Amino acid sequence: MARNSGFKINKQGIRKMMGEIQREVDKHPVTARVQADPEVSFGDTNVFNGPVIHGDVRGSQLAWGNSSVSQSQDQSKPIAPGFEAVTEAVVDTLRQLPTLGVSDEELEDASAVGEEILNEVVQPEPDRGVIRRAVAALKGYLAPIATGAVTAGAVTGGEETARVLIERLSTAL
Repeated sequence: MARNSGFKINKQGIRKMMGEIQREVDKHPVTARVQADPEVSFGDTNVFNGPVIHGDVRGSQLAWGNSSVSQSQDQSKPIAPGFEAVTEAVVDTLRQLPTLGVSDEELEDASAVGEEILNEVVQPEPDRGVIRRAVAALKGYLAPIATGAVTAGAVTGGEETARVLIERLSTAL
C-alpha cells in the first residue's frame, strides 16, 4: 500500500454518522435489570449505630446523641520543685504586658518566650539554661518601659510596673 494513496478522512461525514447513530440509540434506550445474589457473602457484616474508634484514645472526649454538650479536661502538669516562683513571675508578667503599651508584635514575641518558660518548668528536670535565657529575653521586653525609653502607648504607672516585674523575674531564679 502506498503511503499517499489519496485517501482522505471525511471528518464531516463521520460527525454526521455519529449524530445519526446517537439519535437511533436515544429512540431505543438500553435497560438492564440488576439483582443481587442473596447467596453471595462478603464475610461478617457489623452494623454499628454509633462511633467506632480504632487506636489509641487517651485524653479523648466523645459525646454521642446529646442535644447539648459541655465538656472540659484538666491537662495541667505539676511545676517542677524549685520553679514555682519563676512560674508565678512569668504568668504575672504575661498578664500585665498588654496593659503596658507594648506593641502587638512585641507582645506576640514575649508571649512565645513566656510559653517557652512555662513549657520548660513542667518538665521532670527543667533546663535552667533555657529558663535563664528566656527570662532574660522577657526582661528585655520590659526594660524600655521601665527606663522610660518607650513613651508611645505607655500607660500611667507603666514604668513602675515594668520595674517590679523585672525585679520579680530576677529574684525568682
